[in-house]
Order: sequence, then C-alpha cells, then structure tokens
Amino acid sequence: MSDYNLEGFQNGLWELHVELSEEQIKQFLQYYELLVEWNSFMNLTAITEFDQVITKHFLDSLSVVKVCEMDQIGKVLDVGTGAGFPGIPLKIAFPELEIVLLDSLNKRVKFLDEVIQRLGLKGIRAVHGRAEEFVRTEGAREGFDLVVSRAVANLSSLSEYCLPYVKVGGSFISYKSGKVKEELAAAEKAVSVLGGAIENTVYFQLTGTEDERSFVCIRKKKETPKKYPRKAGLPGKEPIGAVR
Repeated sequence: MSDYNLEGFQNGLWELHVELSEEQIKQFLQYYELLVEWNSFMNLTAITEFDQVITKHFLDSLSVVKVCEMDQIGKVLDVGTGAGFPGIPLKIAFPELEIVLLDSLNKRVKFLDEVIQRLGLKGIRAVHGRAEEFVRTEGAREGFDLVVSRAVANLSSLSEYCLPYVKVGGSFISYKSGKVKEELAAAEKAVSVLGGAIENTVYFQLTGTEDERSFVCIRKKKETPKKYPRKAGLPGKEPIGAVR
C-alpha cells in the first residue's frame, strides 16, 4: 500500500476541502486494487492507471462537494453506479451517509458487494435492478435526500430515472462532462413534469487535468406523478418533451 505516490490525491483532496484519515486513504487504495483485479476478467472501467483512477474516478466522484453540503444529507441513491462511482468514494469519505448503489448488471453488483465487504463499509448496499423497476420497492419512491448519477444518458431521460426517488425538498445531481447548455434546454419540460426545477449548473475543470465537468443540480419541488418513470426502455427511447 505504501508504494503509491499519493501527492496528486492529497492535492486534489485539499482543493476540495475534503479531509481523510489514514484508514480512509487505505480504503481508497484497497478499492483501487479490487477495481484493477476484477477489471482483468470483467469490463468495469477503461481507466486503470493509478493516477488516472484517482483523478477521473475518485476525485471526480468527490467533486460533488462543490455543490452539496454532505453533512446535511442522510440517504443517497446512486443510479447506474457501474463500478461504484460516485457512491463508494462518497461512502468512504463521508461514512455517515446511508447509500444505495443501483445497477442493472448483476456482475457489477457482485463486484460492489465484494468492495463493500472487503472495505468493511456499513450503511451501504448494492442492488441489482433497473431504475424504472426498483422505484416500486417499498421506501424507494421519494425516499432519498440526494440522488446522484454519473451515468451516460441525456438529462431528460436521467431525470425520469432519478427524480421519482428524490423526496420533496431533496436534490438530484447529475455529473456531466463538458458544457450542457443544449441538454439543459431540452430537459426543462421533463424536469418540470417530474416535479423538479433546475436550481443551478456548475462548470469546473477536473483537478490536475484539462477535462471540463458540469454538475446539474435539480431541486425536487413537488411529488412526481405516479406514472413516472414509465416502463423499462421508454425514458431512454422517448424522453419527456421529445415524445410526439
């Protein structure tokens, strides 16, 4: 564990005003090693080089602190978590959070279960399911203070997947690459129909890189109509606002 050069990680954490104990740093390193190990026999990420994982997965996941006071959050849902981003980095850095990781691929959920067990994380679980279906689980609809997603989908579709889970007064924060001006305009109707309002959009450069990132912060203003999300596949194929 001591062979890693942590300078870039420490600098990035300092920029984000995130303080980690030695134990938390160790958990991040264990996570990295499990990611590389499992990635050798299943497709989790194209990024495996240590400094790149630190920057483009770990620090990128934690960058949500730019727009969200994590000590004000209780329950978090990470939709389309994949290899556990941003949910697992958030759990390591802010262990008081109660987190559900949702992914539609069972192989990835098995990896997440292994990470949770090996890192000794409590108050976090991985769930195999689609966003359109897990919402019917008891306590899931409008049961979360914060829903996050780094999934690659247009904002209209993502809003339909995510906003039904957000309690009134809570937030959905979408992690995006680059500028999202056109996407924002196209998503306005969907966000409104689903009971949300686009509160703000924050553009920033990922620490130590020239990569442009965005956070779209959507506040839940009223309950989402029960007919949303629509049945599996429809939110992606026919985003609200684009439906004829």
